[in-house]
Amino acid sequence: MRLSATPLLRQIPFCLFSSLALVSPAYVFANQPAATPGSFINTPPDMTYFALQGDTLSAIAKRYTEKTSNWQILGKRNNIGNDRTIPIGTAILIPLELLPEEASEAKVIAMTGNPAYKAADGTTGNLALGSVLKEGAQISTDKNAFLTMALPDESRISIPSNSNVSLSKLRKTKYTASPRTEVTLLQGKVESRVSSLVSNKGRFEVRTNLAVAGVRGTNFRVGVNEDGIANEVLEGGVAVSNALAKVKDELVLTSGKGNIISAAGIGKVVDLLPPPLMNDRYLLQERPTMQFQVEASPDAAGYRVQIAQDKEIINVLAENRYKDNRFKFDGFADGNYFVRITAIDKLGLEGLPMVKAVTLKARPEPPFTVQPKNKVRAERLDFAWTEASNAVSYHLQFARDAAFKDLLIDKPDLKEVQFSADRPKDGEYYWRVATIASNNGKAEHGPYSDVQKFAVLPVTSLAPPDEGNGNLLSFSWASEPGQKFLIQISTDAGFKKLYLDKELDKAELKINRPEAGTYFIRVRSTDPDGYVSAFTSTQKITLLPRWTSGDGTAIQSGSGPVGTNY
Repeated sequence: MRLSATPLLRQIPFCLFSSLALVSPAYVFANQPAATPGSFINTPPDMTYFALQGDTLSAIAKRYTEKTSNWQILGKRNNIGNDRTIPIGTAILIPLELLPEEASEAKVIAMTGNPAYKAADGTTGNLALGSVLKEGAQISTDKNAFLTMALPDESRISIPSNSNVSLSKLRKTKYTASPRTEVTLLQGKVESRVSSLVSNKGRFEVRTNLAVAGVRGTNFRVGVNEDGIANEVLEGGVAVSNALAKVKDELVLTSGKGNIISAAGIGKVVDLLPPPLMNDRYLLQERPTMQFQVEASPDAAGYRVQIAQDKEIINVLAENRYKDNRFKFDGFADGNYFVRITAIDKLGLEGLPMVKAVTLKARPEPPFTVQPKNKVRAERLDFAWTEASNAVSYHLQFARDAAFKDLLIDKPDLKEVQFSADRPKDGEYYWRVATIASNNGKAEHGPYSDVQKFAVLPVTSLAPPDEGNGNLLSFSWASEPGQKFLIQISTDAGFKKLYLDKELDKAELKINRPEAGTYFIRVRSTDPDGYVSAFTSTQKITLLPRWTSGDGTAIQSGSGPVGTNY
């Protein structure tokens, strides 16, 4: 028979049922419309049945509790002292704990990876969304798998990676569907969000080889670790006991508390570590590799991090454990996610969670910056970056500050992977570049590259060469302590026909005067930190023929060496 919801149930507040449950049902229903004989409604902690013509307590007990002898219990519950015929339509309270049990089920509502199962009949396979599991099923997850199951009363059982769990009892009461659930944890961890079982007299237990955790509605975790069984309560209360003890010794853990149960006994109650603290700058992720960092805690021996699609962390996409307080995750598409981070104490107890909404916007990915880097010693400012395969244009910004509020250059639609600008004053500057791609015919602006900071320093510049009065030609240029130099002299402007290519420790050069002709000269500097500047602007010098004496010395006049055009 199906549970029949009648207008009568809607008219009676729940509080009346709980406060009047111990008095005669005649009083409860005296002023209510008569219900259909033979129907029943759920009135926790009882089921209320409306008698048919000819019903007796023993007949009702046999029909609904499968034991005729229970008529005496029904008699006491309803203040009826004998087993005679009951008037048609009489409301009879039947305690929920007397109802027989029938099979229930668990349904996979979220999963990652390839969790596997072994049914009670020995059949095996991989689970999928929507898979229905029955009593006796054993579920296992590897390092990349995670799943969440829902029970008919909306309770949730989440099994993280590297765990093995058996649904050792999966039942409900007949007629009212009051849950009767036992989960056996064989390896790893299980987290349960249990709907309230107080009113319907339901039961939910997590068992291990050492401990039993029973609840009436709460959010808690049970894990197997090296020292025993870890119990962690996030909401509500959990009664834990040692399964090996001859005399039952029970301890109630309340919200924010945990303990370890070992073969030696029930460990003391400890406070779970508080939620970790994380800077809000991690809430927007602009690189394909999501990175998080929480404030380090001296009490934390490690951290557990989960990425999920929902705030309740039911549909978990990835999870991992870390010793350090920095975490990385790869392989996610742009979108909105939730991150849950818990600190793990030195006992192995996992603390209270921090849950934050996170947005990943990493595409189109920015190009790699090429130049400038660190320093610039050039007469012009040349920007360059790599080409992005999906780019239709690029957005370049150049500023005096790292926040890019004091912009000097803002070019939002550059088609090339380079840009040249006038040299600014000496000082520190910042630049970045972003990719703009086409998405469904619309321009999509990606995140900027990492900010590049560089200093504009004095330009290395050549002074006009000194031809002197003899056969030497001298060059000099401004320099800074510790710099080294490369000077080149060529007979062509492209510096393919080098006359001289020389490295120097000083900012000067003296060479024998070359033959008459046109020469091109440039120099570049290397700073002590290894920075190599661009070549200076090319200087052009034309050396004219000169009259010389027998020893090769230039013949002088009052105005200097005498040229052949004199």
